[in-house]
Amino acid sequence: MQTITWKGRLGPMDLTASDTTFLPSTISQLVADVLDVTEGDVVIDVGCGTGVLGIIAAKLGASKVYGVDASPDVVAVGTANAAAHGVADRMEFFHGDLFEPIPDGVSADVIIGDVSGIPDDLAADSGWFPSRTGGGPSGSELPIRMLQQAKRRLAEGGRLFLPTGTLQDERAILDVARSVFASLVKLTERPIPLAGALADAKSIKQLVDDGIVQLTEKGSRFLWEARVWLCAAKPI
Repeated sequence: MQTITWKGRLGPMDLTASDTTFLPSTISQLVADVLDVTEGDVVIDVGCGTGVLGIIAAKLGASKVYGVDASPDVVAVGTANAAAHGVADRMEFFHGDLFEPIPDGVSADVIIGDVSGIPDDLAADSGWFPSRTGGGPSGSELPIRMLQQAKRRLAEGGRLFLPTGTLQDERAILDVARSVFASLVKLTERPIPLAGALADAKSIKQLVDDGIVQLTEKGSRFLWEARVWLCAAKPI
């Protein structure tokens, strides 16, 4: 186990993580900044990692937070972090694929869908992400599956916070989001310098040539765009 420090919203916050835990990223910080939770909301945090976004949701007033992640250590890691920050009584963690392990009948007022992923080849070549965080061949397959399942888990009037980025087939994800939800609103975006490990990855040029990854050049550096969207079953 290791200890990291979250410096985003409601931080600083020390968090426990294992070697299989997906650590909070710049996208996690963007989601945290725009996360809107009403007192008493039920929240599902898909791809919860350390549980930090669920912890923030609980501190903002959520009555119950369900965290789920593919990491085999998620229950131990998430529970330890929730206890350390005084919200263990409102949080429960599950190991598994997307919504599958969450008990039947649970519906959420808020879903945090931080399963943005990157293309499998880029994840494998770069070493920056654990390989399990690849989002499929184009980086869109896992987020699309999450979107297709999410609407069935939302309570009436519920909303989903969806991060995307131009390191994946963002257009395919947004097309599905528009087909599933009545409303899709961009909440925030930020250009992010392409990390050296990604810039040197063998697959990056092919992904750009194929139109899957979109980069912009600034001086000697390449940038990608991270965005967070609000998806709702009813127009906003």
